[in-house]
Amino acid sequence: MPDWKRSQELLDRSKQTMAGGVSSNVRLQSQPFPLFFERAEGAMIYDVDGNAYIDYVLGQGPMLLGHSHPAVLDAVNAAMRQGQLYAGQHPLEIEVAEALVRLVPCAELCRFGLSGSEIVQAAMRLARAVTGRVKILRFEGHYHGWFDNVLISLAPPVDASTPRTPSRPHLMSKGQVESVRDEFIVLPWNDLAAVEALFAEQGSEIAAVMTEGMMCNTGAIPPQPGFLEGLRRLCDQSGALLFMDEVITGFRLGLHGAQGRFGVIPDLATFAKAMAGGFANAALVGKREYMARFAADVNHSGTFNSNVISMAASAAALKELERDNGVIYSDLERVGADLMGGIQEIAGRLGMSVLVQGFPTAFHMSFTELDQIRDYRDYAIHCDKARYDHFTLEMMKRGVRLIGRGIWYISAAHTADHIARTLSAVEGSLRAVA
Repeated sequence: MPDWKRSQELLDRSKQTMAGGVSSNVRLQSQPFPLFFERAEGAMIYDVDGNAYIDYVLGQGPMLLGHSHPAVLDAVNAAMRQGQLYAGQHPLEIEVAEALVRLVPCAELCRFGLSGSEIVQAAMRLARAVTGRVKILRFEGHYHGWFDNVLISLAPPVDASTPRTPSRPHLMSKGQVESVRDEFIVLPWNDLAAVEALFAEQGSEIAAVMTEGMMCNTGAIPPQPGFLEGLRRLCDQSGALLFMDEVITGFRLGLHGAQGRFGVIPDLATFAKAMAGGFANAALVGKREYMARFAADVNHSGTFNSNVISMAASAAALKELERDNGVIYSDLERVGADLMGGIQEIAGRLGMSVLVQGFPTAFHMSFTELDQIRDYRDYAIHCDKARYDHFTLEMMKRGVRLIGRGIWYISAAHTADHIARTLSAVEGSLRAVA
């Protein structure tokens, strides 16, 4: 059992000056409690008590290259000595924009921000300006940021009898205003028939369909065959825009994002996390005819947008990902597939009902009798989340750090040795929770 005494002392201290002792509510859910870390390198992260963990949290996804990647740190160190914030343009932002246009299928023009939550707001504003409409279709269990108008139906109350028809948007926090419910229509994901029925009745009122390319924050749920294609068709027919939130999937599911992997090109897409190697940066990209409105009659501003540090980090990270035509992804896919297969094999050998699904760079593990999770309802109704919390704690005791929601992120720094040690911890932890 690891000693977490120093972390506990620091948490008690931090609670005196920080609400809950943390700066993000997501961290309140950590096992065994919100730990304090002092350094991270490659696939490893180290807490203040000297415990080392193989890390599959990876900063909640951004560390696709691994922690403290030398190319990213060197680029940032060199650039920041030239200045940090100009309130004006600089060549690095052109370099990053050119990379995005080269790599992302829908990208013809770009705008930069700092976070996924923030850049989603720019996408919604633009979609409403382009269409002259207000309502946005979104899906149960999808996360598009913590802002008032998008923290909706992330975990709505459902059971087996809940109709698969448009539901009243479920607010996720005290302090959210009731009026935001009027801006959105919510449906289960992966149910094209439900979307078609909605568009038949209200298609002329919908400004955009907002979706993750693969549902990531609640399971790693790929789109069913034809679902994204159906969304594209319905948007084209009705004059709505298809907005793909690739804050998580961008560069994680492949060099060309989820839209490249699934072959469905949206009108607008947002990127963050993996595009900057652990630094704060985000981008909205899309078709020229729509994005050009930012230079005309749609406002998008920000003091820290395209700051030198963020752009230097993104330029270096994207260069590493693109090197040799993206050869890094072959290694990522191989390592992740070995881990997915190993977990499933161990669970089967122990006679435990465990599902591992998704893609090698971002997959989900759950205790369930289902052979596939198709939407939020499958996850909410049929997955044993309490047992997974116990499993996460057992893995921490064995030196492996996981996200409590069940999603595992792989980095280019994970090796065959890390996978072997992880699978040993998986077997011990599964036995402990059996």
